[in-house]
Amino acid sequence: MSREQLIGKAVATALEVVGNIGPDRMGAPTPCAGFDVRGLVNHLLFWGPSLNAAARDEPVPPPAAAESDVDLTAGDWAADLGAQLRDRAVAWGEPSAWTGTTTVGGPQRMPAEVIGAMVLGETVVHTWDLARATGQAPSWDEELLAFIHADLVVSAPVGRDMGLYGPEVPVPSDAPLIDRVLGLTGRTP
Repeated sequence: MSREQLIGKAVATALEVVGNIGPDRMGAPTPCAGFDVRGLVNHLLFWGPSLNAAARDEPVPPPAAAESDVDLTAGDWAADLGAQLRDRAVAWGEPSAWTGTTTVGGPQRMPAEVIGAMVLGETVVHTWDLARATGQAPSWDEELLAFIHADLVVSAPVGRDMGLYGPEVPVPSDAPLIDRVLGLTGRTP
């Protein structure tokens, strides 16, 4: 399966999880340090446009001054997040999205394939965060998880140095791939 197809798999699972989050779960803590469900949804809605625009190499302004300023009461946050996720599948589903260099809203350009792999990983890991916080147990495509795991083996140390991930959580080498992915990002499966 190509990278372009993998994003569709990640988004399909994310849409399922988002669609099953009830309003009573917005204050539930997530495994993503410092975020409850509401805060993580704010994070996703804030950064999503930049992640999607990176596939098109078109910087966009942030939707609010800060993540906490994203107004979840102004509309249907689940529909907004769903639309954003569907756009991600379309944008990163194009082979051209993975070539050349791009940026995620800042002046620093990076290889598009590095950003694309990060977007895939972020989509899966934050979907797991939301699922765990809301009592859901989604299933994951094994090829998708294998791609993300291989990427994180190389990129997670840099992510930890940047403060994006917590310390690695040891996970047995024969554990399910999702658990190994989560351990690399500092989450306890």
